[in-house]
Amino acid sequence: MFIHENVLGDLELKTINENGKRCYVTPDGEKYPSVTTVLSDYKKEGIIKWRKRVGEKQANKISTQASRRGTKVHKLCENYLNNELSFDDYTPDNIVMFKSIQSILDDIELVYGQERTLFSNHLRVGGRVDCVGIFRGKKHIIDFKTSSKPKKEEWIDNYFMQGSAYSVMWEEMTGVSIPYIAIIIAVADEVPQIFIEHRDNWIDKFIEVRNDFDKSRLL
Repeated sequence: MFIHENVLGDLELKTINENGKRCYVTPDGEKYPSVTTVLSDYKKEGIIKWRKRVGEKQANKISTQASRRGTKVHKLCENYLNNELSFDDYTPDNIVMFKSIQSILDDIELVYGQERTLFSNHLRVGGRVDCVGIFRGKKHIIDFKTSSKPKKEEWIDNYFMQGSAYSVMWEEMTGVSIPYIAIIIAVADEVPQIFIEHRDNWIDKFIEVRNDFDKSRLL
């Protein structure tokens, strides 16, 4: 059984779309872009090149399949940590991918929050974090990912920036410092991957990308 300790309270932020971009509305009425929106243009050139290489139709098919798979495996992780695991309505490949990281999830000793909306007036962003808790003895922002093939660390700096932003948002809202980021990746037909980073190694880079996001909207 996983132990939960709610330090955030019951706050749930409203989300809206403005100019096609997801925004979170703070209790004071501020509208901040989501972390994923801010990071959406980061390394976009590589995505464009990939789509041209495989073709738009195939790229859309792969992206749709990956998104559905990620949603299903993520929900299994969420249910498991809520002590409500059931494999009803899940395909065998979803279950296999979840089970590949299940033993890693067992190393989460305390859950502070799951699927919680967050915001930061300092960063001027909002978002929804997968999980916050104590993982292998240390406080972590925990993000669940799926992939068709193993990732190289240099490919996922956007994941680390995203986690660093969640860390700042959490501390700003609760006063509780969460210094570490754990990226847990279920890889199809492969051994799962875990990447651990410290927030301080990535928050300055996120702030740089956040400022570039504002500048791009003024052009």
